[in-house]
Amino acid sequence: MNTETIQEPYVLRSDSGDNRPGIATLTLNRPNQFNALSTGMIAALQTELDAIAADPAVRVVVIAGAGKAFCAGHDLKEMRANPAKAFMQALFKQCGKMMMTITQMPQPVIARVHGIATAAGCQLVSTCDLAVAADVARFATSGINVGLFCSTPGVALSRNLGRKQALEMLLTGDFIDAPTALQQGLVNRVVPADALDAEVDKIAQSILAKSSLAIGMGKQMFYKQLEMGLDAAYQYASEVMACNMMSEDAAEGIDAFVGKRKAEWKGR
Repeated sequence: MNTETIQEPYVLRSDSGDNRPGIATLTLNRPNQFNALSTGMIAALQTELDAIAADPAVRVVVIAGAGKAFCAGHDLKEMRANPAKAFMQALFKQCGKMMMTITQMPQPVIARVHGIATAAGCQLVSTCDLAVAADVARFATSGINVGLFCSTPGVALSRNLGRKQALEMLLTGDFIDAPTALQQGLVNRVVPADALDAEVDKIAQSILAKSSLAIGMGKQMFYKQLEMGLDAAYQYASEVMACNMMSEDAAEGIDAFVGKRKAEWKGR
């Protein structure tokens, strides 16, 4: 049971204007709680992600945080107020579904990290397809400090970092800074805080210039092949590429390249 009193929407959505369409920004909006992922926050984020996944007008998603933090993980006060195992199972199932939605939706999702990202907040960064961090951002899987191994964050973390780097974070709960996160593969880029929005937009605009069909097919292929053996991965990727080549966008893109002109994507 969620005992929070809702004063403001848990998640704020803003869409880019007519001059630069195609980007939806979802801002986690519990700044006084460091954007902790309460059941209400997760549900709100799930609703927004589901709506965006079905909206072809949205080409890129940015997840940001209000206030000083990006996301401090699960709401520990809510968890202690609901100590039943059934509540815990439902909470982690709900969060896992939300994380999987990010992976499975056709649009690339970029984490805009300006402050701390801890525990499930670090999981959220790991789950997003791309991540841009301010140079002052810090990351940790800090559950171990309160006697709780970050098992679910470890799933995403171990698919970004090497095993020893991931386990060091999981076993110690210690923070790593943004340059270390970049070096270890948790984020794509680190920039000064005042350049964070411009860098996120730079990546988003590069994606927007590409075929949405190819982007969607490619994202699905990328995550699916990661779970396959090498031979099966090549067979699957070959089939996806053959299907991609049959699309109008591939024909248009190749013709535009040969003709030295800008492609006009059809999205099919």
